[in-house]
Amino acid sequence: MSAFLDDDFLLSTPTAESLFSSVRSLPIIDAHSHLDASELAADRRFDTITELWLGDDHYKWRAMRAVGVEEHLITGKCDPFERFEAWAMTLEQLALNPLLVWSHLELRRCFGIDLVLTRATAREIFDETNRQLAARSVRDLLVPFGVAVLSTTDDPTDPLSSHAEVQNDPDGRLPLVVPTWRPDPVHSLLGEPAKWRKWSERLGEREGVVVDSLDALLSALRSSWHRFVAFGARSSDHAFTALPDSPRDTGAAAEAVRDALRGVEPNRAGRDALAVEVITLAAELALEDDAVIQLHLGAHRDASPRLATLLGSNAGADAVGGALQGPGLFVRLAELEKAGTLPSTVLYNVDAADNALFSTVSGAFARDDGRPAVRWGPAWWFNDHEPGLQHQLELLAAQGVLGTFVGMHTDSRSWLSMTRHELYRRVLCDVLGQRVARGTLPDDDALRALVAALCGQNALDLYGFGR
Repeated sequence: MSAFLDDDFLLSTPTAESLFSSVRSLPIIDAHSHLDASELAADRRFDTITELWLGDDHYKWRAMRAVGVEEHLITGKCDPFERFEAWAMTLEQLALNPLLVWSHLELRRCFGIDLVLTRATAREIFDETNRQLAARSVRDLLVPFGVAVLSTTDDPTDPLSSHAEVQNDPDGRLPLVVPTWRPDPVHSLLGEPAKWRKWSERLGEREGVVVDSLDALLSALRSSWHRFVAFGARSSDHAFTALPDSPRDTGAAAEAVRDALRGVEPNRAGRDALAVEVITLAAELALEDDAVIQLHLGAHRDASPRLATLLGSNAGADAVGGALQGPGLFVRLAELEKAGTLPSTVLYNVDAADNALFSTVSGAFARDDGRPAVRWGPAWWFNDHEPGLQHQLELLAAQGVLGTFVGMHTDSRSWLSMTRHELYRRVLCDVLGQRVARGTLPDDDALRALVAALCGQNALDLYGFGR
C-alpha cells in the first residue's frame, strides 16, 4: 500500500515510474491560465496563506459552499485563520476530489510541509506557511516550478503595461510571460448595452478608432490583436455555452452593433451574428500570424443570481451547461475551412459527455501544410482530475492520435497551481506504463520521446512561443 502522495503515487508499474522520472523536471509550458501579470510585475507578497489560497480561487469557494460553510467565511470579511480553518474542515470532506491532492501537493512542493491539513493541524500549517510567505514573493513561489512559458488571458482593451514590465525585467528568473487575446466582451456584454458601449469606447480609445459601426469595431479589434502579438501573444481565446450554428450574416451583425450603440439590446440572431464575426476575424488573424484560436465550450456561467449579484462573475457559481455542441462546432469549422481561413484550433469541452465528439472532430479536419487543423485541448475545469485526465488520454489514443496532444494547461488563477502539471504527468505516465505492462505498447526510445512531447514540446511547436 502506498503512503499518501509518496514519491510514486499514481505510478503503478516500473515503466510508469521510469517514464515519470524522465519528464518530472521538464520545463512547464502553461499555454492557458488566468494568472494576473500585474501581480508578477509588482512581485506581489501575500500576508497569509489564506490570501494566497482563498483570495481568488473559485474552485475552493465552490467546495466550501457545498459543505455548508457560511459565505462570510468564504468571500466576506473575517479573521484569516477562521477562513483557513473553514477550508481545512472542508478538505476533511473532499475524499477523491482533486482539491485534496492539489492542496497537499502545493503544501509539499511549495512549503515542504507533508502534514495532512485538517482542523487539528490547521494552526500549525497556517503559522508555518505564513512564516515562509513573509520572506517570499510571487516570483519566489513561481520560479521553483521551472515554468518556461506562461500565457495569461487578457481583455483586448488591456494596455499590457504589466506584460511590458515583466518582459523588460532584468531579474532573469522569470519565464516568458505572454498575453492571450480574449475578445468575448464583444458578444457577452450585448445583454447590457450600456456596458457594451463603455467597453467599445474603451477599445476605440486604446486603438485610436471611433467604434461607430461593425467595420470600425472589427478594425479596432484587428489593431488590438496586432498590439497583443507585439507582446508575444500566440493565440486568441473564446468562451461559449455553444457556438452559433447559423450561417454568417454580416448584415445582422452590423444591426446588432447599431442597436448596442443606441442602447438597445440586440436580438438573439444579431448577438449570434456578431459572435460569428468575432470568430471569423480571430481565425483570419491567427492564420495571418501562424497563431492559434482556443475555443472553450459548454460552461453555464453564473448560475446563481444571488451569488452573481453579491460577487459578480467567477465566483464559483458556474456549471456544466448541457448544450448541444456538435451543430455549432461543425458549422463554424466547416465555414472557416470553406473560406480557407481555418487556423490551428484547440477545443476544450467542460462536459465529459462531449468527450467522444471532441476526440473525433479533431481528426475530421486537416490543413494543406500537413499540420493538424483541430486538436482536442487539455482536460478543462470539471475534467482536470485524475479520472478525467485518464479518460481523455485513453479516448484520444483510441479514437484519435495521442502523439499530437498539446499537454496540460492550468486554466487557473492560483500561483501555486503548477502542481497540476505534475498530476497530469503522473497520470500520463501511468496510463502508458500500464499498457506496456499489458504487452500492448513497446517500451522503447519512441515511447520516451512521445512522453516528452506530451509534456511540453508539442505545446511549444503548436504555439510557437518566442517566435
